[in-house]
Amino acid sequence: MKPYLKVNAWRIIEEGFDPTLNEVSESVFSIGNGYMGQRANFEEQYGGPSLQGSYMAGVYYPDKTRVGWWKNGYPEYFAKVLNSVNWIGIDVEIDGEPLDLSTASAEDFVRTLDMHEGTLSRSFTAVLPSGKKVRVESLRFVSVPYKEIGAIRYSVTPLDEPAQLKLTPYLDADVANKDSNYEEKFWDTISQHAAVDHASVEVRTKKLDFRVASHMVYELAASGDPNQEFHVEAETHKRDKFAGLSLSLRAEADQTITLSKYVANVTSRDYEPEALGDTARQLANEALELGFDALLEAQRAAWAEKWRDGDIVIEGDEKAQQAIRFNIFQLHQTYTGEDDRLNIGPKGFTGEKYGGSTYWDTEAYCLPFYLSTADQNVARNLLIYRYKHLEKAKENAAKLGFSKGALYPMVTMNGEECHNEWEITFEEIHRNGAIAYAIYNYVEYTGDSTYLGEYGFEVLAELSRFWEERVNYSEHRGAYLILGVTGPNEYENNVSNNWYTNRMAAWTLEYTLEVAALLQKEQPEAFAAVAERIGLQEEETSKWADISARMLLAEDPGTGVFLQQDGFLDKDILPVAKLDPVHLPLNQKWSWDRILRSCYIKQADVLQGLFFLGDRYDLETKRRNFEFYEPITVHESSLSPCVHAILASELGYTEKAYDMYLRTSRLDLDNYNNDTEDGCHTTSMAGTWMSVVHGFGGLRVRGGRLILNPFSPDSWTSLSFKVGFRGARLQVTVAGGSTTVHNEGPGAASLTLYGREVELAAGDSVSGEHDPHDGAPEAEAGTAALE
Repeated sequence: MKPYLKVNAWRIIEEGFDPTLNEVSESVFSIGNGYMGQRANFEEQYGGPSLQGSYMAGVYYPDKTRVGWWKNGYPEYFAKVLNSVNWIGIDVEIDGEPLDLSTASAEDFVRTLDMHEGTLSRSFTAVLPSGKKVRVESLRFVSVPYKEIGAIRYSVTPLDEPAQLKLTPYLDADVANKDSNYEEKFWDTISQHAAVDHASVEVRTKKLDFRVASHMVYELAASGDPNQEFHVEAETHKRDKFAGLSLSLRAEADQTITLSKYVANVTSRDYEPEALGDTARQLANEALELGFDALLEAQRAAWAEKWRDGDIVIEGDEKAQQAIRFNIFQLHQTYTGEDDRLNIGPKGFTGEKYGGSTYWDTEAYCLPFYLSTADQNVARNLLIYRYKHLEKAKENAAKLGFSKGALYPMVTMNGEECHNEWEITFEEIHRNGAIAYAIYNYVEYTGDSTYLGEYGFEVLAELSRFWEERVNYSEHRGAYLILGVTGPNEYENNVSNNWYTNRMAAWTLEYTLEVAALLQKEQPEAFAAVAERIGLQEEETSKWADISARMLLAEDPGTGVFLQQDGFLDKDILPVAKLDPVHLPLNQKWSWDRILRSCYIKQADVLQGLFFLGDRYDLETKRRNFEFYEPITVHESSLSPCVHAILASELGYTEKAYDMYLRTSRLDLDNYNNDTEDGCHTTSMAGTWMSVVHGFGGLRVRGGRLILNPFSPDSWTSLSFKVGFRGARLQVTVAGGSTTVHNEGPGAASLTLYGREVELAAGDSVSGEHDPHDGAPEAEAGTAALE
């Protein structure tokens, strides 16, 4: 698809309305605040292609599993975040004729997402089928400081001649999920109420009894003489799950009528069910009393604070600048870390694909963003989310026949597996490695070793118990094997000895033993308590050490390349560059059988392990594997380009790193994978942030020290980013081959800049020069090992 959005450093701008692109725009222009989210649907009715979406965090439904052939062990349901009350609706009639951009033409149409202020605006002149013209302007946001509140300012101006206007603000809970397995609707009615000055609906889910109450109030104003009264006739509307009211009035030519709509959305997750209606009414009335301008100013201030601590500034490349801010913006809209019952879905609040559930994406890609840009309790809460699901993870393992250990789910809302594709649900067990790595990553970054005694070691021990039972020892090969798995590369199913899975399993066992030794030394009471609670035996830990030491990690002796799985080199190895482009994307052009037999890789697999465990491998090892695997990677997972960008940066392949950065950062803005209409790729956006900070910034943490080896692509005048680290707030600025690190405080930081160790007190700065010949030489990646 040809890019259609304007390039702007702080805004996403769509000029001109194309109905065929509307669902893509609905995703891209979504707004949220971590508590709720809203696709960029029109306020007025629209008969064209649209995915209406209003979502409340943590409110989900166990939709009955639908598969063609049932297998023992399949989950009974697929959980999904529900499309909730449509709170934005404002239908419009002009002299009895409905405003609908599927029948009216739109002139001067502009839709704008202001990332600096957290607002969505739209303006256009509508030419109705009758020939009448009206000017429409809208501005809306979901409040960051008042999380339950959504506010809309909607203006209509008749042009050329007076008109009788009818504005109908409403709340509608008679909604469906596009991804419903059986086209079922998920809400039952509790109440609906409409009066001339407000409306409300309250509904409950048909299962699990989640309740949502929405309450709407409004203000109406007319331009012109403020002392001039205007007559308004109000009519209420009420039906099952729907409540609203119509406001009819006469508007002169060029007179603007403005409706300000305030809605409070509250759920039984946060309030007692019997108090929901009263709570929603109280919050909505408080918003009305504050007024739109005050709410907007508070919104601007809240977003200014987010950007002050977490902005990335790129000079000299506005496409790159817009892209990274869009990714950061969507991450902040999706998760705030205030509620440890919540996690991050791959589409955030922007669509329904993947059900809004939690995947391994959180631990592998999202955690680093929150470690560096938020209070450490935010990242801690992401880990506590998994700890609270440990018993469910043990149940998941037991359901598959394991006698002990924990298998975290591939897809979940409450800790129970709810994904029903065999090759993913039962074989993509590498997700356990991501859980363990997240614990390591958190403790290494924050120094919060108390987490290990309180929560982390128990999780690690149960993960290790799973791996102990999942492996089998081969006398023939003299090693432990892991058979019948799917690695991160989902274009290979039911393989044996996937290098990444084996490597992360062995590392998890090793790290668990390291943590046990650390706790015995530094937190003996905590260790003893956990060991007693879980019945830890010495023979178990001895077995873990043996498995870790003798895990099969296959390597081709001729090239030194780690083998993605048994028999990988039996494939015909042909670089993607030599494929006729008509074959791409493979997942839309080839049969599944052909994909599985090919050498082509969906996303980083071996390279994922080399990124996670980068301190275990030298540059030459990383280069050999990068040059072999990247050219046969099709990057048809949104999670792929960011890992390649980071490794390419480390290896000195700056052009490749930049290309991969643009691909990951503009994945949704330019709709690279032709699937943005389903929602934005929210978790890969965290990978985009990593491609800048861990890639171009060279950020690593080793032994409690922050390591920085920054550079910027040749096309960038400068690069600047901030990271929080152990009480310090560091601003890193790269320009002209020189880097300055300024510690904004309040704590001191131990860091290594270009190999030089520095103790940086609050308020101090240090500078260093990047040597382009240091580390890997410049080269065009991806050819040497294949030709």
